[in-house]
Amino acid sequence: MLKFTLLQLTTLALVLLSGQEALARPGKLRPVESKRLRNGVKRKALLDGSRKLQEIAYATSERNRVFGSPGHKATVEYIQSELGKTGDYFDVSLQPFTATYAEHSAEVAIDNQPVKSVTFTYSPNGNFQDVEVVNINNLGCDQSDFPPEVEGKIALIKRGTCGFSVKSARAGNAKAVAVLLYNNAPGDVSGTLGSKGPIPEGSFVPIAGITQELGATLVARLAAGEKVTADMKLEGIIEDRLTHNVIAETRGGSKEQVIFVGAHSDSVVAGPGINDNGSGSVALLTVAKELSKYSVNNAVRFAWWSAEEYGLLGAEHYVGELSQEQKDQIRLYLNFDMIASPNYVLSVHDGDGSTFNTTGPPGSAEAEAMFFDYFKNVAKQPLIEGPFDGRSDYGPFLDAGIAAGGLDTGAEGLKTEEEAKIFGGQAGIAYDSNYHQAGDTIDNLSMKAFEVNAKAIAHAVATYATSFESLGPRAASTNNRREAAAKKVDHSTHRCGGDLALL
Repeated sequence: MLKFTLLQLTTLALVLLSGQEALARPGKLRPVESKRLRNGVKRKALLDGSRKLQEIAYATSERNRVFGSPGHKATVEYIQSELGKTGDYFDVSLQPFTATYAEHSAEVAIDNQPVKSVTFTYSPNGNFQDVEVVNINNLGCDQSDFPPEVEGKIALIKRGTCGFSVKSARAGNAKAVAVLLYNNAPGDVSGTLGSKGPIPEGSFVPIAGITQELGATLVARLAAGEKVTADMKLEGIIEDRLTHNVIAETRGGSKEQVIFVGAHSDSVVAGPGINDNGSGSVALLTVAKELSKYSVNNAVRFAWWSAEEYGLLGAEHYVGELSQEQKDQIRLYLNFDMIASPNYVLSVHDGDGSTFNTTGPPGSAEAEAMFFDYFKNVAKQPLIEGPFDGRSDYGPFLDAGIAAGGLDTGAEGLKTEEEAKIFGGQAGIAYDSNYHQAGDTIDNLSMKAFEVNAKAIAHAVATYATSFESLGPRAASTNNRREAAAKKVDHSTHRCGGDLALL
């Protein structure tokens, strides 16, 4: 039998306590390095996390993870539980907020013949039969676009330039009874009005989306002097629901300069949302768990936003609650929404405005350059620029003048011939043909794109957790925030995945 003196027992206790503190205190861990963090991000972990989110969705009668539903509540609990496995490495909090949930269905017939149609979130209900259709001049963004004869009729409006909410409200001001909105690109169109109304432009009228092809046919018929009538039946529920953002921040690292990464955790009503945006959510969770093995110079903040699919509501609520001092602490925000599309492109947000002519706050261009350098020299993968228009959860950060960036792999837009030559896949087919549908499951993922992007996220986290030197002087970013914040974006036209189509 072993015997110990009091001194030996005391010494042993101190050694054990020291070891526990070394594990618990991020400052005692090995400093984070890109290669080590990237190597810890495994394809199996990404697939396992995606499978878990699908199981969560399918365990509910709704079979989705829409905000405020049992599926989303279980998603929040899962993320929180997984972060808890890192011990006390993160400060984890749930940020509650109330958002308006809407679920709609639409039935549309033209001259008594049913046609494919989709709904817009927060559209009012309506039931109209044999109502004449009137084509609206230009794009329906100005009140003068609406002729007097639209009163009591259905306004046919093309997508583009202004938000869906503006078009619906302008039609209401003109006393139209409803709107048929047709796409400006192949396929149909859907979205959100961003609010249950009213808005400064006026009160909404019922609105349904139809394809570009059908819209063009109707415009031609009306131009030829034909009379076109439509039946529209829009039904749904609108109710307020309590939901939560999940926020996790490293206890270690400077709080004066924070690298912030985020992804939305909710799905649409139609399905489990495993690419949109289970992919971004799982990637961040995987990187966060790996990061807990290392120390950081700059604090790293992770967010899993709720109610993105209803107009970026979680991110908007979060940014809206920040003081100016708290905004100034965020050195850079990076967003990851749909990073595993099956017919993918590898796309970085155009922070320098070189392709899409919208330059982000200082630091945004440098973040884009960081990703280009990584994909070229480390990942050995091609990378193209995508829109930097604020129509995912980075939008509220841009509105606040905070530098931003991110990656995506495309949504319902069609892959071009040039993109197919660069990335493979099939031209003329959507990047994700199951976008916002029941088929957005684990079978819908490109695991290659998923792994490439998840490792790129790890690289970005390791880079900026170590130093922000590559972003340039911090003062330049802070001094220009008010100017950048003046460039607001209409979030009602949000889209996941960064497709290139216009509004």
